Amino acid sequence: MLNAFQKFKKDEAGAVTVDWVVLTAAVVGLATALVIELRAGSSGVTENTETFLRNQEVGNIGATE
Repeated sequence: MLNAFQKFKKDEAGAVTVDWVVLTAAVVGLATALVIELRAGSSGVTENTETFLRNQEVGNIGATE
């Protein structure tokens, strides 16, 4: 029984899995934060573009009178 415990203690196969889980969680967290920041920053640009386009007059371009 003691031999089996020592063998289990020396086995590091599961440690790699834990490292990958932590690394993946960190990447997902950073990506989520990035998307939130990009959405917040782009809303002002979207509103300014909408205002600009609404104030434009649509006419006959190139029409002769």
